[in-house]
Amino acid sequence: MTELSNKHLPESLRITLHDRAMIDAPGRLSGDGPIAVVDIGSNSVRLVIYERQCRAPTVLFNEKILAGLGKGVGKTGRLNEASVEVALSAAKRFRQLSDQWSVIEFHILATAAVREASNGSDFISELERICRVPVQVLSGSEEARMAALGIIAGVHAPDGLVGDLGGGSLELVEVVGSRVGEGRTYGLGGIKLSELADGSLRKAEKIAGDILERSDKLPIVTGRSFYAVGGTWRSLARLHMFQTGYPLHVMQNYAISANDALEFCRLIARSNIDTVDRIEVVSKQRRDLLSYGAVVLGQIIRIGKPKEIVMSALGLREGHLYDLLSETEKARDPLIAAAEELAVLRSRSPVHARELVPWTKAVLDALGVDETPEDLRLRIAVCLLADNGWRTHPDYRGEQSLNLVANGAFVGVDHPGRAFLALTIFYRHMGLIDDALSPRLSELAPVRLRERARIIGAAFRVAFILSAGMAGILPQTRIVLKSDTLVLQLPSALGSLDGEVVRRRLKQLARLGGFDGQVEISD
Repeated sequence: MTELSNKHLPESLRITLHDRAMIDAPGRLSGDGPIAVVDIGSNSVRLVIYERQCRAPTVLFNEKILAGLGKGVGKTGRLNEASVEVALSAAKRFRQLSDQWSVIEFHILATAAVREASNGSDFISELERICRVPVQVLSGSEEARMAALGIIAGVHAPDGLVGDLGGGSLELVEVVGSRVGEGRTYGLGGIKLSELADGSLRKAEKIAGDILERSDKLPIVTGRSFYAVGGTWRSLARLHMFQTGYPLHVMQNYAISANDALEFCRLIARSNIDTVDRIEVVSKQRRDLLSYGAVVLGQIIRIGKPKEIVMSALGLREGHLYDLLSETEKARDPLIAAAEELAVLRSRSPVHARELVPWTKAVLDALGVDETPEDLRLRIAVCLLADNGWRTHPDYRGEQSLNLVANGAFVGVDHPGRAFLALTIFYRHMGLIDDALSPRLSELAPVRLRERARIIGAAFRVAFILSAGMAGILPQTRIVLKSDTLVLQLPSALGSLDGEVVRRRLKQLARLGGFDGQVEISD
């Protein structure tokens, strides 16, 4: 076989094509995958390759082409030939990339523009020839359902109305927990609305208002969450993040109060988009539709009166994958599922990570700290994430671990929860000091979660200095409260683990509850 690299590489790094195909990457998890999903939208054509089919799928590759298939469909009834050529060219590339990844499944989902165009069937036939798989053309109600499943896949216990804004249509559907209501489709996608309004934002606002005033879905969102899905709304939220100096640039579960969102939408809809502050954070290809996205969202807020707008990075692609899962897998908590994967991939001992869960529960019980069901799932997740930064240089371990957790590709957790996870890991490495912390990141977590982060972070410091991060030690120890003393009980067989650092860290933990700390060694 031909060598990939030549004499410039050491012998140990010279890999043949055959070798490369046979080597498994230790940083990837095995399972049913990779799986590719291509989403043929009215504005974009996107390929996402996922590592495997699971409750919290990880993205291996993601590429988007703005083909603009929906341009002109509202007036001509046909897909534009130039857009079709761009989309088919992207499909050829996406199929080749998926073959290079040796995907075991290749899914194609098509939405409004394709289903509405008179030449949509011709486009689908050519697409199927290129990609060698059937195309699933979603109806409006199916598109709404998939978007809702995307919210269920990525938001813990959702309760509200899902809105999926594409280039050709807007889908609205209620979601409560894992239950999906009946969806509705409206011709208010950015491309379609701009053409209906002949480029006039004032006219677009009236069209959107007239249509949505008659919607039977918007009344149900009053006082509840509106889950916003779609690239235009994500771009709008990204602009809002940068204008407000928000400290966490994670789109999933980014929440904006309805009043703030309405004011922002009105500002964007009435401004020259190219002169808007921080507009450079939005790609030029997205800017043309940004104002129309703001118009539609503004009308939804005005009419529906939700309490907040919650952004979702997950949509119909992830909803489609979620729909393929077994009922057992669907029932798993996606945050804990993702944390379990990171424990396997990054910790020195995944078993030790699991042992931290009952051990920290004993600490909380001893200190008299209550725990809600939401507190519990966050604590389980942070235990599984506790050792993710051990390969980092010790001087930067706290900061790097904080950034990894705060910005991790997790779902099923809101931003206050993310801040809690990150702060806990920071305290685990750096001690109970706040000097290196971003004040704004810390403020994302309410005071109660910040105090829990300090307690659990301090408990981790005791656990890791005692066990050296290895399994089998913590289950042999006990943490109890005796009078006003937090006692760490060690069996005589582990008595030699007692030491000055253990005692110092135990006292630091105990002081958080107003107690003294002591080590006891039993016979």
